[in-house]
Amino acid sequence: MNIQIFGKSKCFDTKKAERYFKERRIRYQSVDLLKYGMSRGELASVVRAVGLAALVNEKDPDAALLTYLAYENDKLEKLLEHPQLIKTPVVRNGRQATVGYCPDLWKNWE
Repeated sequence: MNIQIFGKSKCFDTKKAERYFKERRIRYQSVDLLKYGMSRGELASVVRAVGLAALVNEKDPDAALLTYLAYENDKLEKLLEHPQLIKTPVVRNGRQATVGYCPDLWKNWE
């Protein structure tokens, strides 16, 4: 199992996700989304797993701007440029991914 947790340092759900894997002694890699962002390939993999709509943080004031972009590639570019628009935590396990705190789904990964 190769777990990656993309999150924000002040995000409560990100800390809960890290605690979930730590309590079960499952190794994971934590990535600060605002500091390091995601690569194009990582973002594309997550979009394939969960869909673009699930990835957007609706609470961010700039999230409404994404609805005006016509093409999905333009939306992906905007997410790469502004990682604060991504809902956290994003947890990846190979080709599988979740957005938000989803312990019920993570149990199936073990």
